[in-house]
Amino acid sequence: MNRFALISFYRSLVRHKLYAALNIGGLAVGIAVFLVLTLYVRFETGYETFLPHHEQAYLLKNRWTLHGVKAADYDGSMGGLLEQLRQDFPETVGTRMKGAQATVLRNGNATTEGAELVDPSFFDVIDVPVIEGDARAALAAPNNVLISQKIAKKYFPGGHAIGQRMTIALFGVSRDYRVAAILADAPRDTELDWDIVMRLVPTQIPGSNWYHWGSATLSTYLRFPNEAAMRAYSARLPAFIDRRAQHDFTNGRPSDQLAFPLVPIRDVHLSRPGGKLAVTTLGLVGVLTLLIAIINYVNLATARAGLRARGVAMRKVLGASRGALVRHFLSEAIATALAAALIGLALAEMALPVVNAAGDVTLTIDYVFVVPLLALLAIVVGVAAGLYPALLLSRFPAAAVLASARSPGGGRTGTRLREGLVVIQFALAIAFLIGTGVLFAQTSHLRSADLGFRRDGLMVISSFGSQSLNDGQRASLLAAFRSLPMTVAVTTADSAPGDESYTNATGIYRPGQSEDSAPSISTYSIGKDWFATNDARLAAGRFLDTAHRQDDSGLTGTGTANVVINRAALSKFGFRNPDEAIGQTVLETEPDGPAQPRVIVGVIDNIRFHSPRKELAGALYHYTSQPMEYTVASVRFQGDPQIALSAFRNAWRGIAPEVPFEAKTAAQNLTRYYKPDDRAARLFGIGAGLAVLIGCVGLWGLASFNTARRVKEVGIRKTLGASSTDIVRLLVGQFLRPVLIANLFAWPLAFLAMRTWLAGFEDRIALSPLYFVAATVISLLIAVATVIAQSLRAARAAPAWALRHE
Repeated sequence: MNRFALISFYRSLVRHKLYAALNIGGLAVGIAVFLVLTLYVRFETGYETFLPHHEQAYLLKNRWTLHGVKAADYDGSMGGLLEQLRQDFPETVGTRMKGAQATVLRNGNATTEGAELVDPSFFDVIDVPVIEGDARAALAAPNNVLISQKIAKKYFPGGHAIGQRMTIALFGVSRDYRVAAILADAPRDTELDWDIVMRLVPTQIPGSNWYHWGSATLSTYLRFPNEAAMRAYSARLPAFIDRRAQHDFTNGRPSDQLAFPLVPIRDVHLSRPGGKLAVTTLGLVGVLTLLIAIINYVNLATARAGLRARGVAMRKVLGASRGALVRHFLSEAIATALAAALIGLALAEMALPVVNAAGDVTLTIDYVFVVPLLALLAIVVGVAAGLYPALLLSRFPAAAVLASARSPGGGRTGTRLREGLVVIQFALAIAFLIGTGVLFAQTSHLRSADLGFRRDGLMVISSFGSQSLNDGQRASLLAAFRSLPMTVAVTTADSAPGDESYTNATGIYRPGQSEDSAPSISTYSIGKDWFATNDARLAAGRFLDTAHRQDDSGLTGTGTANVVINRAALSKFGFRNPDEAIGQTVLETEPDGPAQPRVIVGVIDNIRFHSPRKELAGALYHYTSQPMEYTVASVRFQGDPQIALSAFRNAWRGIAPEVPFEAKTAAQNLTRYYKPDDRAARLFGIGAGLAVLIGCVGLWGLASFNTARRVKEVGIRKTLGASSTDIVRLLVGQFLRPVLIANLFAWPLAFLAMRTWLAGFEDRIALSPLYFVAATVISLLIAVATVIAQSLRAARAAPAWALRHE
């Protein structure tokens, strides 16, 4: 960039302050949005990349295809899977991780902490940073514990945690452990948790599914030297499944029903439902907002090019070549982009607290990453935004410009180009408006949608399933909850709103049908008063109760038991309506025996306890009076939730003070399903709003320029009898035309984008035309509001003044 270009750039800033503010300000806002959303995309795609050799670590997932229907991928796998893999493939490098609820007992207080039980080979696969101690050697002894810096400061505030003792209860058994190593705190961009790490001892884990294929006891991670080795290993897994799993699969080849996809550990986070789509969408918002800002620059630069035509002509007369002029104007554009980049960086820094609060993230500006990015961005944006104006200015013929009474404005071609750029700007802006409306409507729908149960006034007590409780304590707790004055009903089940600690899908079919074609149905075990506690709605038949002995599957054993199904299961079994299903028998497959008969005595409306992105599956409910392996308690209460929570906590402490109490309302439990989409909607709305603002800035500048160029025309029209209203209608109509045309491109673009996004939800709103019409009306109002001031000022000018104006 030469000295003359810098001087020219400075003079342009000083002489045309408003033009400079519009140009630099529009680019700065576009760069700020692009920068913030780039940081967000970088954060979301950077999970686990802080780990050394993260590219070599893979999570082994379970993928079920039951009765021809592909189910979701599950992170969990069979407990003994790694042992069998090592027996068949001795070169296997792997480790297992099992999340557990640890109760730290200290000074008479019990505190719940998240713990990870891992194999001694853990650090061979996942190289977690170690602050102090020999972590690898520590895992060799089952009585050692590794804790994070956060846990060390919490329980040993005086320091020197190494060698200290901690009493920790796991699965209902308390043991003393020695702190053997301190691990670095886990960053925000990780799916792993290592606050407390302990040796995985299979005999300490309850349950008998350690070698049962289909169980999901823990997570299995493998490490490979490169991707080729991973693919070669993966190719041998189907034969391994067929060889090892045949005894747990009664029909067909096991590998036709179960697969082990290997997912890079850095991709696990975005493999969650809707995760990759949300990040891609917000990344596109950043890119398109920057594109709008670039178009804004080109539009204003080409519109005002005529004002510099005589200067260009004089330089040509003095010997300047077209190449020199192009370089000069490109240098000015790059200088403008650099100034905009610095202001954009400042805007991004100021906006980060707002964005972090809106998006529930912790983004920070890493200047080592950002400064080179901004420098490159300024050059690319400067060249992209300044190339056409530079070519336009440099081609003005010197003689024609100097002989003309007025500066050239680009003619009809220039006008059409500027209108075309406005069309592109507003097409993107209108698409953003439509997208924002749909996103907020969908997230609002999810929070207010009918879930088939009444979420308000329902408390979910997740700690009721703690292994530290015995059956006697659980019975006493239920009695204590029932005795409280605010309690309406109490129940237990292996599932509750927002709780996915246990899921089970079973093949169930009607007599006369083939077991091979049995549809996969989610089965749930429920306790007394479950339907009343959840306020379930009966569609036909009756609820399960204690008055009918066959309703209690815990008493019937392998005999015929009564069950209730939901509406989604009707079509699975071929029933046309709820009444047709009542009294019908279905057969439930058993892994270790013949199918068991179940009589349908009731049909209820669909109940959704889990993510709205998951398909609402057919469900079958068993009532049992016997203790369940996985148990969650739910209490229907009346009154203030905080008062109820306090009462439940006090009742808990009177019976099981050594076990930490954990409970949330059903609405709070379900919030985690809505948070990612709420965050995406808020960030999308912020980006869309700023994109529209940039478009308005460009339209205002363009309207100001064009109105100034038509002052004499306005004077002539008024002299010939045109009213101020006619003038305003003429000038405003000129700018509404490209905005109206923009809708022709915005509507199909937004329709395709929003249909794709909504397809990720099983429970979704209809893509109503109202969103498109509303966005069009808003865009027109914005366009009118943007240009009306200049139009009114021109229309009110006296004809004599307008005719003398130059």
